[in-house]
Amino acid sequence: MKVKKLMAAALVGSMALSLAACGGTTTEDTKGSESADTSTAEAGDGNYNISVILKTTASEYWGYVKAGAEAYGKDHPNVKVEVKGASSETAYDEQLGMIETELSNASNDGFVIAPLQADMVKTKIAGQTKPIAAVDTDIDAPEVFTFVGTGNEAAGKLGGAAAVEAAKAAGWEEIKAIEICGVQGDSTNEARKAGYMAGIEEAGGDFLEEETQYAEATADKAVNCMEAIMQKFPDGIAIICANNDDMAMAAARTGKANPNYANTIYLGFDGIQAACQSILKGELTMSVAQQGYEMGYKSVEAVVQKLDGATDIPDFIDSGADVVTLDNAQERMDTLKGYLA
Repeated sequence: MKVKKLMAAALVGSMALSLAACGGTTTEDTKGSESADTSTAEAGDGNYNISVILKTTASEYWGYVKAGAEAYGKDHPNVKVEVKGASSETAYDEQLGMIETELSNASNDGFVIAPLQADMVKTKIAGQTKPIAAVDTDIDAPEVFTFVGTGNEAAGKLGGAAAVEAAKAAGWEEIKAIEICGVQGDSTNEARKAGYMAGIEEAGGDFLEEETQYAEATADKAVNCMEAIMQKFPDGIAIICANNDDMAMAAARTGKANPNYANTIYLGFDGIQAACQSILKGELTMSVAQQGYEMGYKSVEAVVQKLDGATDIPDFIDSGADVVTLDNAQERMDTLKGYLA
C-alpha cells in the first residue's frame, strides 16, 4: 500500500533523529553535557527519599512515567521513591496542595515535579534549597536544576511532516490540518501545537490555526470537537492532529462513520498502548511517541546525582521521541507492556 510505504520511509528517517527542545519552549536549553544513561548511571552511597509529583496518575501515559520513576528505586535500594499525582490534568488546586505538602515534609531529600500550572508551581517552590527536577513540562525557576522530557516542538514537527506525507499518499490534493488541543495556555500544549504547525506547513500542508479546538486533554470533549469540525468542513479535512492519543483516538472513532473523513490522517501524541492497538485496527493513523518510562527514570536519577554532588548535569535531558505507524506499532506495544509487567 502506497500510504504504508511512504510512511515507513518517512519513519526510517525520523527515527534517526535525536530530538532536543525544551518542553513548552521553542529553543534548546543545555550545557553540552551528555544526558544520563539509565543502564550505566550509578547512585552514590547516600540514602535518599525522593518525592515525585506528577500531573496525574489517572492515565496510561502517566503510568509509564510512574513506572520509570519507581524502577529507579528498585534498581537502587538506597533510594526510596514515592509517586503521587492529581486526579486529572485540570485538578490544579489538588496538585498544588500535594506539592505544598511534599515540600514541607522534612524527610524528603529531593523532588521531581510535572506541573499542571508551571507559573503557580514556580511560586510554590520559591526559595527551596533541596534539588528539584521538572519532568514532562518545564518550570522556569532557579530552584529547578534540570528538565527531563520530550523536545515537544521538535517532536510535533516530526509528526506533522509524517502526517503530510501520509495525506499525500492517501490522495489528498488539498492538505489542510486542524488540531484538537488540550488545555489552552499549557506550555507543553503550545509547544506541540507550534511543532505540528511547522512540520505540516514546511511539508506543504496548511495548518488552520484559527480552527483550533480545545478539549482539555479529554476524549469526551474531543468527540464534541470532532463533531464541530465535521459540521463546519463537511467535505473532509486531510489531517486531524491532537495533543494526546486519547483525543486523537476519540476523533478517529467519531470520524469513522463519515465517508468524507475515511481517508483523514489522524495523528496523536504519546504513543501509548491503546494508540498502538488503534493503529493496528486501522483507526488512528500514527502517533508521536514519547518515552515516558525513560522520563520517570532519568528524572529521579538526575535528582540523586545532584544530591551526590554532581556538577555536570545538563539543564535539559531529552528522553527522545519517534513516530509510531502501522509498521512498528506492535513492537512499540510489546515494549510498553514490558514496562508495566
